Amino acid sequence: MDRRGQKLKFTAVAACVVLALTGFSTGRGHGSSSHSGGDGGGGGCSSSSQNHDSSSSSSSGGGGTYRDYDDDDDTYGGSGGSSNASTTLQDATVQLVDCATPTTPYATVEVTNPNSSGGYFTVTVDFLDTDANRVEQGTTDEYIAANGTETVQVDLSSPGVAAKVDHCEPETSAPAG
Repeated sequence: MDRRGQKLKFTAVAACVVLALTGFSTGRGHGSSSHSGGDGGGGGCSSSSQNHDSSSSSSSGGGGTYRDYDDDDDTYGGSGGSSNASTTLQDATVQLVDCATPTTPYATVEVTNPNSSGGYFTVTVDFLDTDANRVEQGTTDEYIAANGTETVQVDLSSPGVAAKVDHCEPETSAPAG
């Protein structure tokens, strides 16, 4: 190897050592906070596109510990971060369209998902007789698209049961499941 190649190699090794000793890494990404489950990319420079506030998170990488007091949302725009936004979906709303009859042994309801993401919701309907006693309770899990409304069928166990049904009462909310 010629002298120029040796100098270049030495310079690259020296730069990596300096970066490692100062707590920086050559990996991409801002780093991983202690609660993000990221890939631990080190880093230490804050990006102006991040949401800055006074909360604290910390990350380590490359031989030192870096405390970052201005990021709390872990939305770095790249891989490795996870959002603190809640993934819990609000209940969907349910409205009765049609009750079961001997010729249609199911109730038809309209289910509306108020969330900005789709999900499965458990729809429950009570099938009642003329004295308002429960003949049967039917449930079904249905996928409803984000901010969508779907017509859902909740079946009875058999057509013979439908002859005993006078009216239907759906639960007005369907929990995400």
